[in-house]
Amino acid sequence: MAMLESLRGLGYSTGAALADIIDNSVAAGATEVRLDFAWAGSASRVTVLDNGRGMDDAELESAMRLGDRNPLDARSAHDLGRFGMGLKTASFSQCRRLTVATVKGGAASCLRWDLDELAADPDGGWLLFEGPAAGSEPFIAGLNGRRAGTLVLWEVMDRIVTAGYSSDDFHDLIDTVESHLAMVFHRLLQGPRARLRLLINGRAVAPWDPFMSGHIAKPWSSPPTNHATDYGVVTMQAHVLPHRDKLTAREFEDNAGPAGWTAQQGFYVYRNERLLVAGGWLGLGGARAWNREESHRLARIRLDIPNTADAAWKIDVRKSTARPPVSLRPWLTLLAENTRERARRVFAYRGTPTPAKGNVPIEQVWQVERVKAGMRYRIDEAHPSVSAVLESAGGLAPLVKSMLRVIEETVPVQRIWLDTAENRETPRTGFEGEPNAAVVEVASVLFNDLIERKGLSIEEARRSMARTEPFQRYPSLVAQLGSKN
Repeated sequence: MAMLESLRGLGYSTGAALADIIDNSVAAGATEVRLDFAWAGSASRVTVLDNGRGMDDAELESAMRLGDRNPLDARSAHDLGRFGMGLKTASFSQCRRLTVATVKGGAASCLRWDLDELAADPDGGWLLFEGPAAGSEPFIAGLNGRRAGTLVLWEVMDRIVTAGYSSDDFHDLIDTVESHLAMVFHRLLQGPRARLRLLINGRAVAPWDPFMSGHIAKPWSSPPTNHATDYGVVTMQAHVLPHRDKLTAREFEDNAGPAGWTAQQGFYVYRNERLLVAGGWLGLGGARAWNREESHRLARIRLDIPNTADAAWKIDVRKSTARPPVSLRPWLTLLAENTRERARRVFAYRGTPTPAKGNVPIEQVWQVERVKAGMRYRIDEAHPSVSAVLESAGGLAPLVKSMLRVIEETVPVQRIWLDTAENRETPRTGFEGEPNAAVVEVASVLFNDLIERKGLSIEEARRSMARTEPFQRYPSLVAQLGSKN
């Protein structure tokens, strides 16, 4: 009994525990898994029902015993398990009563673990009870009329429904679980030939693709790269996701992932298309391992390992951690460095805007000046909007230049970085969030100055605006400047 209570502390989240249950369903050939969350206070329950091949009496008894499989035994290439512990440890981490009912070839079986009953009779041995607990018979009725399938029932969920826990908390939990499962099983759920259908309280779970496959604004993906090992082939494909400016507000929110953009950067380790590790840099980066940083948040790398790699990659019972072998670290580091640098350039593109048509450089307001002590940021007096003021200032020009110098010397760099780190988002710039009228007003003033003071034609002024920061982001607006409509 002490061992069973100890196993409850392995650190599963509810989503990770349910993912372990679903792994068993997939291994049993299930194409549909239904999760149902029923709120009833301390009597709340969760059921997981699949349409897999089911188990006979002997198979069920083996599945319900701890460590029923040797992790060193050979397995099917599509098997998602390893230790023979997932069903029990995952369930005990969330509940005190675990019931498994199954049908195979029309023959039904049902066994249950009940930690409270075991605790009440500590000298009775490790007993598996036949059938559901008294009063729980309706909760396994989902198997009625089926020729095959398995149902897992969690009751007495003391690790979930704690003191002060409410129905609102329970519904929030359902949303969190859905996000987790949408990510973990996204490769099994997506596409016209999806291998799996997941439903939570009758609603289908939509897959969450970390790599935004097929998005038109995605700047770069590498070709898949293979590396042969003693335990099979490891495949890696690197991705850099679009900058926020290339996404709608809904796309930006949807693709952040369950933990947000910064936390979701890094490696995504898969085994048989099932996600094990979602983000992070696997301890790579040398003596000072890479951290999750804002500047690299657009980097996501897909890494596929065979299910024969568990020992070499130190996959844990919860299937939540992986550590690359020493022999692969140089290869992974080299490819990750390239991806991180590409992601950094995309993330910081406002500081180095994409050239205008014809590869003409963009005229930027801020220039970087590198000195021995580091870097300084200077306002470019040749920028059209700045030069327009200076050339029209007359006797006030020295005062205007003094104002510009004060702005240069008081740029709140540290505050900007602090706000970015705390809010996990870069400050809004380039008229972002401003109404269109504000952009039009500023652009019109500068456009008219180019024509009236500099004597440019309408087309020449438009070309100048099209290569001036930040107006190069508004080609439609620039094309309409000077129009009589």
